[in-house]
Amino acid sequence: MSVIVTDAGFGPDDWTLPIVALEDARDGVGINLASSVDPAELAGRLPDIALIRVNFPTSADGRGFSIARQLRLMGYDGRLRAQGHILADQYAMARRCGFDEVEIDEALAARQPEDQWLFRADWRAHDYQSRLRG
Repeated sequence: MSVIVTDAGFGPDDWTLPIVALEDARDGVGINLASSVDPAELAGRLPDIALIRVNFPTSADGRGFSIARQLRLMGYDGRLRAQGHILADQYAMARRCGFDEVEIDEALAARQPEDQWLFRADWRAHDYQSRLRG
């Protein structure tokens, strides 16, 4: 079972439609992207995709952050989810890059309880770039 992390804390997964591989994409389903995928492969198709889930195979693999940023710059305004080995310390970065939520397994949720994620939920307040500009 997965735990969905948002700015409000832990919650259940409310996505009820299938999430399929990119090559199986069709209207009405979510798409699962590996961290090795070039987001440009989705050019022209973004308005038809309701959810994109980007996989993080390890917490040291930051390619998913770049994918999220590129998708948002390409105009994707659907639901964007990070899935896999994301740590509570990386939550603010995930939100700043454009992710709406993070999907973790129950084992990680037990090791890094909700309070650790909520500590980073005010991710806009800790944006050093905004402080430097101000």
